[in-house]
Amino acid sequence: MILSREPTDGPFGRRLRESATSGRLSPEEELQLFHQDRREHVEKLIAPALQDGEIVILDRYYFSTMAYQGVRGFDPGEIRRINEEFAPRPDLLLLLDLSLDTALERIGVRDGRGNEFEQRESLQHCSQIFHSVQDDFLRVIDADQAIEEIHGAIMAAVQYLLQSPSR
Repeated sequence: MILSREPTDGPFGRRLRESATSGRLSPEEELQLFHQDRREHVEKLIAPALQDGEIVILDRYYFSTMAYQGVRGFDPGEIRRINEEFAPRPDLLLLLDLSLDTALERIGVRDGRGNEFEQRESLQHCSQIFHSVQDDFLRVIDADQAIEEIHGAIMAAVQYLLQSPSR
């Protein structure tokens, strides 16, 4: 089993992570870096691991880029189309669905202060984009539940996939 995340710790991913603390990049530059980082991630880690029969678990993937860059004004459908030209479609996409009030409480935003993605309007727009994904590999998990129930729902979705005959 391979565990990874996006943005990665590669050169493009590091630039994206650094921009979070040193000042945001232009929307165009940020989107380009996400694509470059993912392309490198697919070529060096994801595709080889899948070819070897490994299970690859990612914290974020192109669906997050669709949502967060969609908030910045890009077309989520176009982002998806570009990514699916080179990035494998997932067997399972878990969407941990959380109410806006709970999300703001958990990230510690008070009185509407926080970065642009921690604003109520941005979070609502992100949620709408995530919920626009209509694929058979999507499983929506109610993340307002107790952690034990969230864990159980995630494990049930994973076990179902692992036990399916097409796996």
